[in-house]
Amino acid sequence: MTADFDTDSPREPMAVHEPGRRGSIVLVLLVAGGIVAVAIALMTLGRTQAQPYILGLLALLAMVGLFNLFAFAAGIIRFSDRAADDPVKGSIADQAYDGLAVTDPRGHIVYSNAAYLALTGAATPLDVRPVERVFIGNPDVSEAVFRLLKAAREGKRQQEEVRIAGTDGANGRWLRMRVRPLGGNTREAKYAVWSIADITRDRERQEDVFQELQHAIEYLDHAPCGFFSVSPVGDIVYVNATLANWLDHDLAEIGSGGLKLSDIVSGDGAALLTSIPPMPGEVKTEVFDIDLRMRGGKTMPVRLYHKLAFGADGVPGASRTLVISRARDERADPQRAAEVRFMRFFDHTPMAIATVDRSGAVVRANARYAKLAQSLNPESAAGKSIFRAVSERDRHLVIAAINQAAEGQGDIAPVEVMLEGAKERWGQFFVTSVEEDERDTEAAIVYLLETTERRALENQINQSQKMEMVGQLAGGIAHDFNNVLSAIMMATDFLLNAHKPTDPSFQDIMQIKQNANRAAALVRHLLAFSRKQTLRPQVLDLGESLSDIENLLKRLIGEKVKLEVVHGRDLWPIKVDLSQFEQVIVNLAVNARDAMPEGGKLTVRTANLAAEESAQLAYKGMPPADYVRIDISDTGTGIPADIVDKIFEPFFSTKEVGKGTGLGLSTVYGIVKQTGGFVYVDSEAGKGTSFHIFLPRHLAEPEIAPEVHATSGAPKETSAETKPRTDLTGQGTILLVEDEEGLRSLNARGLRSRGYSVIEASNGIEALEALEEKDGAVDLVVSDVVMPEMDGPTLLKAMRGRNPDLKIIFVSGYAEDAFEKSLPENQQFAFLPKPFTLSQLVAAVKETMAPS
Repeated sequence: MTADFDTDSPREPMAVHEPGRRGSIVLVLLVAGGIVAVAIALMTLGRTQAQPYILGLLALLAMVGLFNLFAFAAGIIRFSDRAADDPVKGSIADQAYDGLAVTDPRGHIVYSNAAYLALTGAATPLDVRPVERVFIGNPDVSEAVFRLLKAAREGKRQQEEVRIAGTDGANGRWLRMRVRPLGGNTREAKYAVWSIADITRDRERQEDVFQELQHAIEYLDHAPCGFFSVSPVGDIVYVNATLANWLDHDLAEIGSGGLKLSDIVSGDGAALLTSIPPMPGEVKTEVFDIDLRMRGGKTMPVRLYHKLAFGADGVPGASRTLVISRARDERADPQRAAEVRFMRFFDHTPMAIATVDRSGAVVRANARYAKLAQSLNPESAAGKSIFRAVSERDRHLVIAAINQAAEGQGDIAPVEVMLEGAKERWGQFFVTSVEEDERDTEAAIVYLLETTERRALENQINQSQKMEMVGQLAGGIAHDFNNVLSAIMMATDFLLNAHKPTDPSFQDIMQIKQNANRAAALVRHLLAFSRKQTLRPQVLDLGESLSDIENLLKRLIGEKVKLEVVHGRDLWPIKVDLSQFEQVIVNLAVNARDAMPEGGKLTVRTANLAAEESAQLAYKGMPPADYVRIDISDTGTGIPADIVDKIFEPFFSTKEVGKGTGLGLSTVYGIVKQTGGFVYVDSEAGKGTSFHIFLPRHLAEPEIAPEVHATSGAPKETSAETKPRTDLTGQGTILLVEDEEGLRSLNARGLRSRGYSVIEASNGIEALEALEEKDGAVDLVVSDVVMPEMDGPTLLKAMRGRNPDLKIIFVSGYAEDAFEKSLPENQQFAFLPKPFTLSQLVAAVKETMAPS
């Protein structure tokens, strides 16, 4: 470790400023030599022209320069450095308290002060040794000295603290050794400054302070009461051993962090500790009687002396909280036990309680009120004044109730008001008066019960009832209106058959038919909302169905809106009514277009959603299952948060008058729900809207052989390759049962025109009588569902009792599932929804009467 240093030959100490002195000597020699050279040159060049006295002067200068050179070489003249003669700098280094030494690049000491000699044990300057030679052979110091030497060679600073063991049982000492380059922190520094300081006394003082701190911590840990400190963000930063033992927590685990105030305080008690209003520059101590929660979940009653210091800006620091257990008082002293039980009841009641004065200032409050005040607005003064917890709109109601209590009145009616805060919240205030001798400080006791969830539930129930009533109304109107439309459509068919296209009235008849079709579409909207429309579900490939209507969507949304359809891979089949499904997509696309008047992007995305994935979604009311998901997203104006829950209501619209019926989204909702799916919306004002539709995956089932379905009542589905029948004439006897006389006569006329024999009946009883007269010789019964005296299902049971093979077609403006539950199981029938045209009626009759 010392191979590069020659420390055996002592050298005379040299001034620290030797490099500066050598530089001055060289400068003087150069000046003197220059004078001599100039003088000789002038004498040589100007010998012929210069005056004698000039030549004499130059000769004199040359002689002075040469004399100085010879005098300096002989040692007669010496040059001194001003820095070396500076008494202040010399005294600072020589009389420094720390030992100082300067070494040259070879490790030889060129300077050392008296303190260095004393610390290294050198008697005279000739005995001085470098640091590595002083502590050679000492294993406790050698590693530190090696690091110092390495730093000195590299021109770096280094500090080490080492302990020197004492001899003959004497106490050792502590030294702080430092090294730094002289002239800057560079590897090119030639000299290094070493310093040694005795820090034994400082170490002893530190050990004494540490011992005292250990004693203080031991006293605090084993005190007969608990203690903890909590940060402003709710983290437990310290717990003494007594409290940790009470709560059955490991003290080491608590010290490692991660424990929150809410972890050790039961119920809403943590809100009390964090509800102290800020008071800049002050220290407050509050007393709280709450329950602490043990690790196993049990609770223990305690009294807290909670001390909190606030900074000048009002920000609280870490608390100092003393904990006194009241469990022993609860067992020993009946009076204190009653007090503890009352405080536990007061703090753990689910109702917020506060006592207030006439101005509404909160005198005392339980934990639930403190939590409620914080949840309304952490920055508000709801914890100080109960009036600040109430919306300004309803504040006068609470003020009036508290004034009545302050005057001693009883039986004050509860007040339900809107609470203050960013969100809509409601609360019911129950105000009671206090004893007369207590009214100087407390005017009333206020019990506050938040009713936000109850009102939301009431609104949902009211909305559900309203929608149910509207649905029933829509269904009833649809039934009667469908009868009228059926008669109009049937009459227009007769008129069209009787008039040629060149007839002037032909276009007027076509206009009537088109308006009738539009009216029928409006009725379907109403039935879709009430979920009582007739659906003709079929198994679809969702990707192909969307591709078929993609061009239609592009025309609907216009050129300003970009359409992007992203198809999922290997989509599962779904079973829906194709026309109704297309209506859902079209309605949502049109709404998205209206939300992007300046243009934007409409994205339709499809994907499979497995049951495991659907279970992880947070959508309410959707059970885990396999779904095909359809997301329709736009970049439009979005839906405000206050109306997003109302968009599926019938006749609700944000569009201008005349630009929307309000049935679009309600129709979407009704169609999706009637199909067995779910629809949800995510929207943010200014950022767009996304509708998420989940349709159940269709699993293939065995085909039913008969031409009519036993359960659904729908006619047999024809494949896409089947060519439509053009010959709609036929033979047979048809019993037509319809309570609307005009519609019955038109239907009978249409069937007779196609070759059928028709027997008319206005209700079920007449139909049974007609069947008896014909002795059951009827090929087909076409019957309305809703009729006076006897409805269609009852008529079916009676007729099937006489002739089990009798074929029947039900016609109705209601959905078929509205009455099929009243039918016996395994009954086969066909169904034709109103309104229908003459060709649709004749086609259904011929298909049903066709032999199996």
